Amino acid sequence: LQSHVCISSAASDVSKRQQTYRPVTLSSMVSPTATVSFKAQALTKVYAMGDVEVHALRGVDLELRAGEFVVMLGPSGSGKTTLLNILGGRDVPSGGQVWYHGEDLTRAGDARLTRLRREHVGFVFQFYNLIPSLTVRENLALVTDIAPHPMPIDEAIALVGLTARQHHFPSQLSGGEQQRVAIARAIVKRPEVLLCDEPTGALDYQTGKMVLEVIARINAELGTTAVVITHNAAIAAMAARVVYLADGPI
Repeated sequence: LQSHVCISSAASDVSKRQQTYRPVTLSSMVSPTATVSFKAQALTKVYAMGDVEVHALRGVDLELRAGEFVVMLGPSGSGKTTLLNILGGRDVPSGGQVWYHGEDLTRAGDARLTRLRREHVGFVFQFYNLIPSLTVRENLALVTDIAPHPMPIDEAIALVGLTARQHHFPSQLSGGEQQRVAIARAIVKRPEVLLCDEPTGALDYQTGKMVLEVIARINAELGTTAVVITHNAAIAAMAARVVYLADGPI
């Protein structure tokens, strides 16, 4: 599975025949002189499975600028999640380099990568990973207790539109509401970057649209760099920039 990257500056490439996600508020186009948050160069990732080597990434070059809203689009197995995990410090590359604000993360140890994840990067996954025995507020409090400069929990909950549900347990919430709690948990520590791995994968179209509108609002109002990976081309319509990953050349 080798990954190649092709970048589009707009989402107009997406077929108009598909349902498209169009949030009320989108981030403005980021200046080309904006600070580079992440830079990957000649990035590779090889997984050994017995005697077989699986190439998840092969020579990927990419820059993410502060304040961007980027969609990474590609089929399952194209390396999207692998790339996202390396950028966020959850995995390390087999080759190449990745920098965060000029710091070479390929030379960073476990403690530094942990600090990167704790202080600078928020993650949202397809499955919500909420603690079922804790309320919405209590799930967020787990993060604010260890984050150095968190926002007030009330503010994070209000940003995702769940003020009226803040004392509910996950089992009392819909799938879309649980995903919004997961987003609030990711942003309550004030991360510079929000990395979202198939955040609408388990949701229907309308609910997924609402979740994406929340991510777009956070990008626009807080200036948080947002990266959403998906195999759903309709989502690309909401992004200022689209990065295509595929198994073969594009």
